Amino acid sequence: MTGLPDSGSRTGPATADLAAGPGGAIDLSRWELQEPIGSSGSPTTISSSQLQGGFEDPYFFTDTDGAMTFWSPEKGVTTPNSNYPRSELRETEPGGGSANWSLSGTHRMSATLRVVSVTSSVCVGQIHLGEGGGSTKPLLELYYRSGGDIVLGTENSPDGGQTTHTVGHVPVGEKWSYTIGVSGGDTIDLTVDGSTTHYPIADSFKSYQQYFKAGAYNQSASDSTTQGAKVAFYALDVSHG
Repeated sequence: MTGLPDSGSRTGPATADLAAGPGGAIDLSRWELQEPIGSSGSPTTISSSQLQGGFEDPYFFTDTDGAMTFWSPEKGVTTPNSNYPRSELRETEPGGGSANWSLSGTHRMSATLRVVSVTSSVCVGQIHLGEGGGSTKPLLELYYRSGGDIVLGTENSPDGGQTTHTVGHVPVGEKWSYTIGVSGGDTIDLTVDGSTTHYPIADSFKSYQQYFKAGAYNQSASDSTTQGAKVAFYALDVSHG
């Protein structure tokens, strides 16, 4: 189903001064990092406390312009339910532990970013299913395609199947902003550079808890360690109400 556009302001998250290292002014107490290294089916996870301590490596670092940058090569360790590697933040509770929140209420994740490079496609933001059933699917994924199209993928049901919606176009290397979220328990809200669309949430998702993800979840795989997706974030904020 195509989203219904409405008017939206061009107010996005403010660009942060990230001179303090990856994250800088970004609150990393709400995140842990999944990396494209480790053992087969068990990627390395970097805890929130390590991230707040200034953790950096080739897959998560401060770029020359100060951005919190994620690098995910096409060859890398994947999670058990994916064929693609990732360098990606997973939402946690502020005091530790995995975040899992109900679809009821209002939940938002806002970011300012640019895709530095991408081979085919990269997912830069997700709402993922958590506790409540056996599905390992996302509720939604926000993709950036190599040609510059920004595409929202909404899952048809917890059993799978995804419907895609082209929601914007930004050349590779240019900054843009998004806000993804849910409201009222039954609506997905997406704003890309001030243009807002809404999408219904199927009843079959409502038994599940949810959590946010953001970073570079590469959507292509090969034997190359030099090709892949690099995504730079200048602001990232999560709110629940």
